[in-house]
Amino acid sequence: MSRRSLCIGLLAVLYASAATAGEIKWHIWPCAPVPQEITTIPVLMDVGYWIEIVNQDAFIKLKQVAIHTYEGCTDLQVRTNTDIRLSCSIASTGVIPGTYTCWINGADINAPGGHANVCAKLTDANLAGKPGGTKNVKVALVTIRVVPRSL
Repeated sequence: MSRRSLCIGLLAVLYASAATAGEIKWHIWPCAPVPQEITTIPVLMDVGYWIEIVNQDAFIKLKQVAIHTYEGCTDLQVRTNTDIRLSCSIASTGVIPGTYTCWINGADINAPGGHANVCAKLTDANLAGKPGGTKNVKVALVTIRVVPRSL
């Protein structure tokens, strides 16, 4: 019997008589100092929530719809790994007094993402003392909030 056949036979006997997983009990190491598998270890992780507004440069341009009423909307492109609900709030900068409101059409977005339409409205706009023809005056900021729909 060759040395190779003896080593293969010895390995077979050793594997058959090996202890439970995670343990090796041999009197001698097999023929050569070859690493032997002793166990496997699972690798786990917790997957967090990920939400991205792709078009961070979006803005809402208000246009006159009535004598003292202005309204405008913009589309947001959203990517996410969970089903979410968007909401908004609006804060006036104080430049143009009036009543500001905001809302979102399509606020419920499913993974992997989609579009939401964010709108703002200014009623009772007081333009007194503001120079006519001024362009792109920042009159308010809309804050977008997000919450997962299922936890």
